[in-house]
Amino acid sequence: MRTSRTKKKTVVPPLNTSEADRVLARYALAHAKREHINAEMDEKFTKIREEYAADLQDATDIVNENFQKLQMYYEVKPELFKKRKSLETAHGLIGFRTGTPKLKTLKGFTWAAVLKLLQSKKAVEFLRTKEEPAKDLLLAKREESTTKTLMAEVGIEVVQDDTFFIDLKKEEVEV
Repeated sequence: MRTSRTKKKTVVPPLNTSEADRVLARYALAHAKREHINAEMDEKFTKIREEYAADLQDATDIVNENFQKLQMYYEVKPELFKKRKSLETAHGLIGFRTGTPKLKTLKGFTWAAVLKLLQSKKAVEFLRTKEEPAKDLLLAKREESTTKTLMAEVGIEVVQDDTFFIDLKKEEVEV
């Protein structure tokens, strides 16, 4: 079995079209071999998952059920957590973690109502306004002369990168 190579290789491009065709042929064979190996691995992984699925599900069910039982028991015993938020037991540490603070609207309020009330109270330090270029609109109207002029004046242009790709004909490649 081979190990990964960590040594950097110097890459030399083909000198002509004939050589480029040979490089593409090697690429296609290696690509097909890689796909074949991955397919074999996936097949083995699937068999392993199937073999252990029932046992895994049983263990997961037991874990979930017992977690729920313990949580229910300790939630009604707050006196056990007066001094500390956790307890050391023979099988591990159990307890409660305080979550990250978050805001929640009171009954009868929505976030839209909160926004309007903050605006009416002039509580601007608690309001956010985000201004940014509408890039989607600029791209959509990029062919219009007024938009072209505006884009030139404000210092933006439309660019499109070319990305090299290889699309193999899989039926022609043999492993």
